[in-house]
Amino acid sequence: MKQYGFGVDIGGTTCKIGFFDMSGTVLEKWEIKTNTENGGASILDDVAAEVLGKLQEKGIKKEDVQGIGLGVPGPVGSDGTVYKCVNLGWDIFNVETELYKKTGLLVKAGNDANVAALGEMWQGGGKGHEDVVMITLGTGVGGGIIIGGRIVAGHHGAGGEIGHILMREDETQTCGCGKKGHLEQYASATGIVRMAQEKLSGETRETKLNDIRPLTAKDIFDAAKEGDTVALELTDQLCSILATAMSSISCVADPEIFVVGGGVSKAGAFLIEGIKKHFVEKAFHASEGTEIALATLGNDAGMYGCVRLLF
Repeated sequence: MKQYGFGVDIGGTTCKIGFFDMSGTVLEKWEIKTNTENGGASILDDVAAEVLGKLQEKGIKKEDVQGIGLGVPGPVGSDGTVYKCVNLGWDIFNVETELYKKTGLLVKAGNDANVAALGEMWQGGGKGHEDVVMITLGTGVGGGIIIGGRIVAGHHGAGGEIGHILMREDETQTCGCGKKGHLEQYASATGIVRMAQEKLSGETRETKLNDIRPLTAKDIFDAAKEGDTVALELTDQLCSILATAMSSISCVADPEIFVVGGGVSKAGAFLIEGIKKHFVEKAFHASEGTEIALATLGNDAGMYGCVRLLF
């Protein structure tokens, strides 16, 4: 008998829902608005309605459904307890139990960044590997650690919070978490722009970056690819910082592969080759050959990972 599953990636704006067979093929995917009114009180009702409605539409019985995997933008305990989701308005409660009550289906939940890493391990850039570290370079820097095919969430749910690795003791500006000198202050899309603005304020050499307003991470990488010296120095600095963090991660988690995703990763092979160059120089010798690859699932990684939670 064919088995099915649902992957539901809950974001602050939309919930991405995927209907899968359990071999990892997405049969349908769609989005609904995340209703954050009244402390997000109706979010699980909306998800339940979508899931049950899809089963009715397809004529599929509940016993043919493995369950619902849920990605949540906040720390999630191993028992399914959510420890506050500011973006959703949720306080502390067991999301697995609550959604089970509404659907009668098994529910497994995890942090959204962790399940995205699980998705990339299963059907994305890390496919074929069981020890994977994903680094997501977006507005901030997120990540997930998968060892032996399982998420390493840690005792406090902070496993994979790669963006908050301390990189500089002398930083004067504050990270979004309230502390200073963390990786995401340099390696995120906003971080590289901040580094560029600091560099340009004292730069006397000619560079295309002075003519671009507002400056974005893409602009910096595009100029570097065209041979702009200042942009090349900035992207090399970014790759060096990332490689430093990744070499430290390797000494703790020792993954088979790093998978790099998020908006900044659209710089493609240029970014990956830059990181590899510095990683080989900085990593412990046993880890020098660790593979570094681009993520391939994009915004769907979370849905895939949610389904993989059900295994």
